[in-house]
Amino acid sequence: MDKSQLVGQIRRLCLQHKALNPNTTTATRQPKIVLAYSGGVDSEVLAYGLSEFAKAYGYDGCLLVHVHHGLSNNADKWAAHCQQKAASYNLPIIIERVKLDLKPRQSLEAVARDARYQAIEQHLDSGDMLLTAHHQDDQLETLLLALKRGQGPKGLAAMGESQLAGSTTSPYYKLRPLLQVSRDEIEQFATQHALTHIEDESNQDDSYDRNFLRLNIIPLLKTRWPRIAVTASRSAELINEQQQLIEHEISSRLPAMLTVSQGSSMAYNGTGLSLSLLAKAPVAWQALLLRGYLSHLGLSLPSQVQLHQILSQALKAKEDANINIHYSGIVVKRFGHYLYAIPSEYLTMADDISPRLTTEIQHWLNATDAEVNHSIALTLRHQLRAMRGDQHAVTPFNWQISLAKAHQGLRLKLPDNIHQVSIGFSASGSTKCQPQFAEQFRQKPRELKKLWQELAIAPWRRDLIPLLFYGDKLVAALGFWIDKRYLADDNAPGLKIDLLNLNSAR
Repeated sequence: MDKSQLVGQIRRLCLQHKALNPNTTTATRQPKIVLAYSGGVDSEVLAYGLSEFAKAYGYDGCLLVHVHHGLSNNADKWAAHCQQKAASYNLPIIIERVKLDLKPRQSLEAVARDARYQAIEQHLDSGDMLLTAHHQDDQLETLLLALKRGQGPKGLAAMGESQLAGSTTSPYYKLRPLLQVSRDEIEQFATQHALTHIEDESNQDDSYDRNFLRLNIIPLLKTRWPRIAVTASRSAELINEQQQLIEHEISSRLPAMLTVSQGSSMAYNGTGLSLSLLAKAPVAWQALLLRGYLSHLGLSLPSQVQLHQILSQALKAKEDANINIHYSGIVVKRFGHYLYAIPSEYLTMADDISPRLTTEIQHWLNATDAEVNHSIALTLRHQLRAMRGDQHAVTPFNWQISLAKAHQGLRLKLPDNIHQVSIGFSASGSTKCQPQFAEQFRQKPRELKKLWQELAIAPWRRDLIPLLFYGDKLVAALGFWIDKRYLADDNAPGLKIDLLNLNSAR
């Protein structure tokens, strides 16, 4: 590999994603090219190549990002080295300092990697490009690790030169210009161009899986089969082609199998997977479609054992069976003819939300003149704890409850005793309600459980719907109805209730 080949490879990958595209107008935002810059020999060579690329093509949208984990006593020296080299390359650099939170049974390698990407992704906008310095020997390591873990085609496909990453709302491109270049070639290039780089002492610790392969196994394999990194890379490419065909087929089949509740409505249950259509699919496709459904939601995937457990219970259980399978912070449930996967955090209300909402409503009622003829609104948040990780999945229960005193429209009569007003999130299913919906009403009271069934509210959602009480009487289900027996009389002041989904408002 020489300098022109390195620059040409960077240019080729960037051209695939509109950077330097002659058809790009000046009104189009220039994509950033961000390099994950550790200062090791691989990323040093790539940083040098990026600087030559920027000079050759006048590209000023380049950025180096160095992540300071603080794991080594030399971490500050490495950050200083990267800053000095960035200045010599005439490239801007950002040093991101992260603190690792290692929990029991977690891999330090995995936690550090996730923290590194999260820090770097802060500097990537939709359509930007992230360069990483993975090379041919890294590909062999990744393939061997995938075999060790018993992964399927997606894992064995290892890494591609170009992959779409990020969220559905802010995707970026992950580019690996050195993927067809061996470690030996990279080190020769660094020597030829007198590129100084850092040496991470942890690279000699073979207690880490990658280091064990790099130090002990791969050299032995290369002694017997010198071109094994080349042939393994070819196998990964072929597996990747097959995986792309599988994913294309899943993306074609899956939409017809999904039902999506209205996300801006309080009746949101989530996205369900049709069990009747899943059962009709060939057995080999059932697991692939279930994985595709979970990936579509942006959720982590279960192990093979867990996946088969989900399929067995979902497809063989009776229609009214209560399926409740937990894995990795995800809960899989059944409602009607559909399977639902939900982050477990979506099923738990913040502990202090009911007392807080009740206090705020009582304070507002006490401080407001009931005879005022214009609306006075109080905004209250109904919000679950934030979900961790990748978040292109919609957070469904982030609401503002707006209460206003008004003389017109559908409204709840004012309470006789302010201190009896409260907000809760559960009531007995046998509670009798007589709903006055926006466009219809019930002549006779009906049990709350029957109303939830009629409205197709999944059981796990029912205890997350804000209910307004006057004493022990349920007078309104916010977002659904006011009890007809508690409507304000004509022209009398009453409470007008509106809900705003903050996700749809953004």
